[in-house]
Parts: sequence; structure tokens; C-alpha cells
Amino acid sequence: KPLLRRAAAYEALERYSLAYVDYKTALQVDCSVQAAHDGVNRMTKALLEKDGVSWRQKLPPIPTVPVSAQTRWSIPSAQAPGGNTPPATAPQGQRGGNTTASMERARMLKEEGNEFVKKGNHKKAVEKYTESLKLSKECATYTNRALCYLTLKQYKEAAQDCTEALKLDPKNVKALYRRAQALKELKDYKSSIADIKSLLKTEPKNTAALRLLQELNRA
Repeated sequence: KPLLRRAAAYEALERYSLAYVDYKTALQVDCSVQAAHDGVNRMTKALLEKDGVSWRQKLPPIPTVPVSAQTRWSIPSAQAPGGNTPPATAPQGQRGGNTTASMERARMLKEEGNEFVKKGNHKKAVEKYTESLKLSKECATYTNRALCYLTLKQYKEAAQDCTEALKLDPKNVKALYRRAQALKELKDYKSSIADIKSLLKTEPKNTAALRLLQELNRA
């Protein structure tokens, strides 16, 4: 809670990079906190607008939360073979027996995918995101892979990834926008317009979405 409060304070002061770090740190402690997920999404958008695609390089380091503090993903002390499976009383947020190690590995794979996107190697990025998603179903990884699929003209796969992302975060702006793009290419204009209208309820002044809606109305 102190992390979320400080992040909100930084956000109010428009110190977005510091707010982003606090929201990310809060997610390391408990990855089921929706307010932190929403905060990360908002800060990502704000930093992208402020610093462009290289915004990650300007971030202060994100502290690593010690395993003992990561209550959500704690594993029983008896690390017997098969110790990766959660105890029977594991919290619901513990999808598929994720351990802290596998979450960290998933994050690293996602970052590797992001690097390939920067280099324009979208096929290799898809491979990295796919490996990451096997370890941790994360909204941002789905939307990142969807972006690659759009670039590779694999519109059906892009739409599917956005649908998976929206199951995790029903108002995710990137997922709605990218699915609308994919559906437009698949000539499902009605569904594409519905996604853009949903997006505009959250961000009525989103210029990219308004532009796409104009194109769809002409289609």
C-alpha cells in the first residue's frame, strides 16, 4: 500500500518514471493488484508520449523485491522434486504453479522480445514472447506479440492475442486498439468499430483511435 500511495503521488506530480518504478515494484510483491497493473499501463502510455520509444532506457533501476516478501508466489520450504507445484492452499492468483524464478524468466524473455522489436526482427520477438507466455500470462506480453503479428500480417493471431489480453485487463487500450486494427484487416468492420468505441469510453481523445474510426466509417 505505501508503494501504491507513493506511486499515485508521483503520478500526480507528473514524475511518471518514478511512479512506473513503484507500480512495477508493487507487482513484484503481489502480481494480482489491479491498481498496480492499471498504473503500469497508464505510466507506459505517458512515458511513451513523453520520451518516445526509448523511454525504457531513461527509467531509474527497478528494485528487486526479496523472495521472502513475495507472499503471492511463495513456495513450500520442502523443495522436493516437483517443488514447483504450489501447495493445495495456494492463492487463486497463482496460475499454473508459477514460481518467482519462472516469473523472472518470463520477464527477461519479454524484455528480449522487446529488444528484437526495436531491431525490427518481429519473428524472433514472437518466439521470445511465446516462450514468456508459457511461463506467465501477462497482458503486456500478449499486446506486444499482437503488435508483431500485425507487422507480420498475421491478423487472426493478432486478434486472438488481444482477446487473451482483454481477458486479463478488459479495458486495456493497446489490446482494444490492436484488435480493432487486426479486425479491420480481416474485414470485420462491425467488430472493429465496437472495439474502438470501447476504447474511446476510456480515452475519448485518443487520436490514433479516432483516426482509425474515421477510416472504418469510410470502409
